[in-house]
Amino acid sequence: MSEHIYDLIIVGAGPAGLTAGLYAGRATLDTLILEGNSVGGQVTTTSVVYNYPGVAEVDGTELMNKMQKQVADFGVKIKHAEVTKYDHLNDDVKTVIDANGQQYQARSIIISGGANPKKVGFPGEEKFRGRGVAYCSTCDGELFTGLQIFVVGGGYAAAEEADYLSRYGKHVTVLVRGDQFTCPPLIASRALDNPKVSVEYNTEVESVEGDDYLTAATLINNKTGKKTVYHLDDGDQIFGIFVYVGTQPATQSLKGIIRLNEHGYIITDDHRQTNIPGVFAAGDIIEKELRQIVTATADGAEAATAAEKYVTEQKQRLRIPIHFNAKEPAKTVGQTSSLEHQEEVTPHVGNWLTADIVQQLQPIFARLTRNVSLQILTNETPLSAQLVDFVTEFATLDGHLNVEIKAAQHAKLLPQLRLLDDTGKDTGLHYVGIPTGHELNSLVLGVYNVAGPGQTISPEMTNRIKKLPAANIEIGVSLTCHFCPDVVAACQQMAALNPNITATMIDLQHFPELRKAKNIMSVPATMINDGPVIFGSQTMEQLVKAVEEA
Repeated sequence: MSEHIYDLIIVGAGPAGLTAGLYAGRATLDTLILEGNSVGGQVTTTSVVYNYPGVAEVDGTELMNKMQKQVADFGVKIKHAEVTKYDHLNDDVKTVIDANGQQYQARSIIISGGANPKKVGFPGEEKFRGRGVAYCSTCDGELFTGLQIFVVGGGYAAAEEADYLSRYGKHVTVLVRGDQFTCPPLIASRALDNPKVSVEYNTEVESVEGDDYLTAATLINNKTGKKTVYHLDDGDQIFGIFVYVGTQPATQSLKGIIRLNEHGYIITDDHRQTNIPGVFAAGDIIEKELRQIVTATADGAEAATAAEKYVTEQKQRLRIPIHFNAKEPAKTVGQTSSLEHQEEVTPHVGNWLTADIVQQLQPIFARLTRNVSLQILTNETPLSAQLVDFVTEFATLDGHLNVEIKAAQHAKLLPQLRLLDDTGKDTGLHYVGIPTGHELNSLVLGVYNVAGPGQTISPEMTNRIKKLPAANIEIGVSLTCHFCPDVVAACQQMAALNPNITATMIDLQHFPELRKAKNIMSVPATMINDGPVIFGSQTMEQLVKAVEEA
């Protein structure tokens, strides 16, 4: 058990958790944020945010990156850890336990784990997930370029994401269960006024069918009972169904511990305190009427302010000295699996790395102690030339980075970047395509794990990884997917610790034949020893177990 006792632990790093961290940091509380998935929560699955005060429109990931930077500037640490259990919540010092069994102690807790997308439940939904059925437009929308797309839902997300998906699909049809959208007219107009979007009211998906891919859907009008079967357009091999029908609160581990309502949402008072003193909750996980970014941030501010008051009163009661010291900005590299406030770069114009990104990378590369060679396997394609250009620029950022170019016309999956250690040995960390966009995170963390201190991992997990059998892991990604870097980083951390493991990031945009062969229409798509595809975000525990069982 950790001997350190934090003033506050925040579980979840979405808008509520990050805002709570910001307010706690400003109040000089000793605060730790634990996040099991991507920092930013569900907002990072939103293409564009239109209704955040003071911002006309902003990319969801960009907004969360800015919040994360503010939190770091106030000295609050963010650690990548999936909380699975709570203990001693009624005591002065409370305990949370992560998936690796590591325990963290704090005087107060804010639970802001958010909610996960709901499934509709129609026959075939689970079977064709990743092969036509999807839940994240920013992750998977690009894979449906030029294809028919259906959007299931009638609220904020359905209207906004239908508009976003129209930039990829040849046509988007929104299936609304009721006789109108449930969101305000201005939001609904994003779909209604888009010439590439049509709306079918009182319509539901009864079932979907297909072989390897989704090829047919039976739709039913819930008023008339009339059924319509959609079949593929001539020349298409697949179509898409994106589901936006609400969320399910992440409270499975809290049943019987904290008071929940009949739908599983946490019940709080006006100060966002639960039925247990010192335990607060904020964001989409709590019982409330409106679940929006602005209400989540308000919840986080209220919870952190109440937590600060609770901790202060507890310390006064226990005669524990209260210190108010300014904190240095926290360095989260080695603790989280994503790089803060990362921006996407334009691959064909100007420099690959913006001045802001270069500045962010400097403290990371300052911790490198060993040389690493960036070996580029090339073929005679424009993509190879772009990869050489990108890697050459990347290598100028630190003297420990060296470039080695090698022609490999007949190798599988080219062009490819490989990281070689200071002895020239292949580390097993490979990148097919150009690791820009969100995948710049993966490359930076790969270099950090090979040539620097490496990311923090529990001794128990390290021992399991070192005992894993030989494995070739391939992770199909999209550069716009915010879930993908976590999976790539976890697999490549395994490769960095075990010389018998190879972990290869593959930008699927450039390899349609691989997508077709593996029936991939969703990312991240993880393949172990060329086995069945594992779709979706995976924790280190899940990935290690998958290799153990492969």
